[in-house]
Amino acid sequence: MLCAGFSTASCSGASGKGGSFTNKLSKFLGDISYPLYMVHYPFIYLYYAWVKNENLNFEQSLPGAAAVVIGSILLAYSCLKLYDIPVRKYLTQRFLKSKGKNSN
Repeated sequence: MLCAGFSTASCSGASGKGGSFTNKLSKFLGDISYPLYMVHYPFIYLYYAWVKNENLNFEQSLPGAAAVVIGSILLAYSCLKLYDIPVRKYLTQRFLKSKGKNSN
């Protein structure tokens, strides 16, 4: 279901037919897509272990699933803002901008 939501928002934003909210949501989802991919695995494994070890049914495990989704998105956003963007900015300044100065 989450994948369907991401896909729908991405397609709406990419087509340019969405409204301002859809475009902002699509940009946000695109920005966090790689950090989310990187950070969600530990949460998923811990969640599965918790559900299996406690022998929980769907209703009992639903709050944990919601926490995994929300926690993964928050951690991915934090990684984007605190690591990914600063590192990209540094690398761009270090390697791409200095190239132009040396070619003169």
